[in-house]
Amino acid sequence: MRQKLAVFLDHSGLLVAGTVIALAWANVARESYERFAHALHFAVNDIGMAFFFALAAKEVVEATAPGGALHSPRRSAVPLIAAVGGMAGPAAIYAVLVQALDRPELMRGWAIPVATDIAFSYLVARVIFGARHPGIPFLLLLAIADDALGLLILAVFYPTGELRLAAFAIVLSVALTLAWWLRRRGTLSFWPYIIGAGTISWLAFYWGGVHPALALVPITPLMPRAARDAGLFVESSSRDTLNAFEHWWKIPVQGMLFFFGLVNAGVEVTSVGAGTWIVLVAILLGKPIGIVSCTALSVAAGLRRPAGVTWRDLTVLGVVAAIGFTVALFFATAAFPPGELLDQTKMGALLSFSAAILAVTAAFLLRVGRMADAQPV
Repeated sequence: MRQKLAVFLDHSGLLVAGTVIALAWANVARESYERFAHALHFAVNDIGMAFFFALAAKEVVEATAPGGALHSPRRSAVPLIAAVGGMAGPAAIYAVLVQALDRPELMRGWAIPVATDIAFSYLVARVIFGARHPGIPFLLLLAIADDALGLLILAVFYPTGELRLAAFAIVLSVALTLAWWLRRRGTLSFWPYIIGAGTISWLAFYWGGVHPALALVPITPLMPRAARDAGLFVESSSRDTLNAFEHWWKIPVQGMLFFFGLVNAGVEVTSVGAGTWIVLVAILLGKPIGIVSCTALSVAAGLRRPAGVTWRDLTVLGVVAAIGFTVALFFATAAFPPGELLDQTKMGALLSFSAAILAVTAAFLLRVGRMADAQPV
């Protein structure tokens, strides 16, 4: 029972629960839901999500450190290039569809379909391929790179107000100096980094007009860490500061994701519109097209396709990566104010979970992974 609960939590089960409750509530009692969501929006999206993005940043830090999965150019080149393709493809298709349908008001949402939900994608990939298939680490490396680029996109393209870069730089430098000093003096508890440097960093982002949910991202690399991380979704026995931070906040962040789904996913089913279909088509087509085509270009340029991963495997992995969900939903809330456009694009982000069904279907048709021996009905 405890193991099942751990799997439920590790793979964002609370987020799904919050999303389902929000959808039901918004369609039964819209006004009370909107009052509730409005009251908690700032606390959840601008403060609580800072810890979610800090954990994402932790994986990027570990992966790019010496000995990490993305540190070696030979290992990281192809998944990095594939990640860029997996983001450029959906963004390009989104822009083309917006222009074709003459809906320029939707252009600000171009980043919504570039996201990959790493937890859900990992879970679906394991169902299709099994835990030991070489496509699994390829997907994880791609998703980590996607996370890193997504953080950059959020910071650069989705400010929360008027940019005050001078104030941002001055206050953030104070936060970084404090974090550096804590590390230099050998502070091993993560709390001074979060409460001290993290709070100052949050103020820098908030006052500077950059989304404050990213406030802990520049602080995370300054926490003391082990020489090498065991890997994503692998329990580590390391007691370094960065891993201690992850272990302590892992469950609270899952609880926060419940409230993120509850506060942000409540849209009426009648909200489906042009924005919904543009997001959905862009992510479902753009992810596999971008990932496979950029991997092919990498191979043509002399890089090696991951050993044991066929082109059919890559196609299915590209579809799996089209599960945007959490980050896509967050991008939607960053791109649009409350209203019709936000509701439409939120529905597109939520419906991207249909990529799981498409991935299983594609695996069955292409005979890959555990579906290789499946017999057609």
